[in-house]
Amino acid sequence: MKTPFLVLLIITVFGLPAAFAQDFDFGKPNGDDLNLKKTTIDSNANAIVIKEFGTASIQIDDNDGHSYVDYRYHVKIKILNKQGFNQSNIEIPLWVYNNDKEDEMTDLTAATFNFINGQFVRTDLDKKQVFTDNRSKYLKIKKFTLPNIKEGSIIEFTYRINRRNIFNFVTWEYQSAIPKLYSEFVGFIPAIYNFNASIRGYLKLSSQKGDVSKDCLRIQGQNIDCSRMTYIMKDIPPFIEESYMTAASNFKSAIYFELSDVQHLNGYKNNITKTWKDVDYELTSDKSFGGQMKRKDVFKDLLPVMLKNTNDDLGKAKAIYAYLKKSIVWNGYRGKYSENTIKKALDTHSGNIGDINLALVAALSAANLDAEAVMLSTRENGIVNNLYPVISDFDYVVAKVNIDGQSYLLDASDPLLPFGLLPMHCINDRGRVVNLKKESYWYDLKASQKDISRYTFDGALGEDGKIKGKLITYSNGYSALNKRNKILKASSIDQYVEKLDEQMPEIIILKHQISNLDSLDLPLVEDYEIEMKVFDRMNAQQFYFNPFFIDHTTKNPFNLSERNYPVDLAAANEKRVNILLRLPAGYTLNDQPKDLNIALPDGGGKYLSQISFMNDTINFSQVFQLNKAIYTPEEYLSLKEFFSRIIQQQKTDLILKKAK
Repeated sequence: MKTPFLVLLIITVFGLPAAFAQDFDFGKPNGDDLNLKKTTIDSNANAIVIKEFGTASIQIDDNDGHSYVDYRYHVKIKILNKQGFNQSNIEIPLWVYNNDKEDEMTDLTAATFNFINGQFVRTDLDKKQVFTDNRSKYLKIKKFTLPNIKEGSIIEFTYRINRRNIFNFVTWEYQSAIPKLYSEFVGFIPAIYNFNASIRGYLKLSSQKGDVSKDCLRIQGQNIDCSRMTYIMKDIPPFIEESYMTAASNFKSAIYFELSDVQHLNGYKNNITKTWKDVDYELTSDKSFGGQMKRKDVFKDLLPVMLKNTNDDLGKAKAIYAYLKKSIVWNGYRGKYSENTIKKALDTHSGNIGDINLALVAALSAANLDAEAVMLSTRENGIVNNLYPVISDFDYVVAKVNIDGQSYLLDASDPLLPFGLLPMHCINDRGRVVNLKKESYWYDLKASQKDISRYTFDGALGEDGKIKGKLITYSNGYSALNKRNKILKASSIDQYVEKLDEQMPEIIILKHQISNLDSLDLPLVEDYEIEMKVFDRMNAQQFYFNPFFIDHTTKNPFNLSERNYPVDLAAANEKRVNILLRLPAGYTLNDQPKDLNIALPDGGGKYLSQISFMNDTINFSQVFQLNKAIYTPEEYLSLKEFFSRIIQQQKTDLILKKAK
């Protein structure tokens, strides 16, 4: 089984003759493009990239003297059927930086080509149909849709971006949602810049070469040579996203760049890639990070209020955590740095992630507890680079408190998070622990609780053909967190139950009671009196009943023939169901699902279902366990078969007959 990997590439200037990157001509579809119906790369493809080409070079802005990346992109795509029409909807991200600089897109040309009456007919994009979506204060999206799309259309577009941040140069993704026949990227790196380049993903380059491009950049009257690096990949399968994965960028085949150092013309060398010792000093000295961790004075007058009725260190930590969850409301912005200072966040009762959790570190420290900050990258942001420090990889910060040999990770931004449980978006590989007095270190980010749901149903079938009884649900871990969030989003518990009732058309909720809603360290308990109709006639001679009506699995989350990235659940999972159903006298069990007991290899999980019928009573039990938070690609097919067998089992009904 192929698995993702990362390979470092060394960018050097080769002593070879100079040559120039060769783009393909725009607007010249040919017979090969016309005859392309499908590809062996993916016979089910709805669209396919015929060719894409990109270049990136570092240039100097004549107006302000700052460097920027001149990035050019060109692609030609064949739309194979109606399901591929969405490929004509284009979104191009443009970033806005802290220095008020932002990426600028120019030179956009886009057209659709349809073969009509023996010739290609071109329809150009109306530039008035290009829109800007201000997604956040740091991100803008240029959006447009290619016109006149039909089955068999060939779409083509090209554009240019002046990127105002050269640190990451350009990220070139070979894999996308559709297959590609040919993808080529050419990077021009001036000799004064050194970049660390890496290939991520399991696919290998078809071709890689380097040579010299003479006089590619002029600085202070001096001509600078460039190394020209060409990376080509052919016959690229699509990257298909599936359930239970972290950021697709962790696994797509792509080339990433990070600036290592700059050799200035005056001989001074500026090291961009630093050691963790250097980074530790910068972070602890930064007024928006370490400066806020040090602000124990902010909590001098608040501590007596926070710590009232607490006796031990764990009680103090829980009290401070609970206080801050109520005192600062998350403003919707993530970030590892404090945006407004923790003092202002407390005064205004609002702040970003950095404000909230650095305040938590400072408050815990003020209570003489061993508190540290943990920088991390959220699941959707990707895994951080472990080879060398890249601070921009981190987009989040949480608190870590160490008490009696036990460490607790805390995020005070969500009022419904129990003490010691991180939100699921934070469970992503490793975080970097920053301490004001010691060297930073890596720390594994794991869920502190198993995700557990337990259901019990005690009911009876009446002569009217209706089953009535009590269903009690116990939820722990992320199951409890998710339900509490749903209840919070509803205007009331009654509305939450009403929506739940609507989602189960065969079941009527007659009464309800929900306990431990605010007791976050206890299971969430839902107590329902329910009713369901099994048959219509009083004298029904035979009826069907599916005992798997609770937490029924209807769709396999794993459908690929091969998955080249892990299955990441974030936390181990367990579900248990127990049903006791009493029947009127005179019924016999004519048919039932066979008991099933299956297990994943190496203790990875198990599924068990058992049914018995005695003294007019059906006893049913079901146990579902996934004992790992992460399953490797090699375990994927076993997981797929595991779920397939469960689904088949849960389709089977009980058949009951009335004795004559």
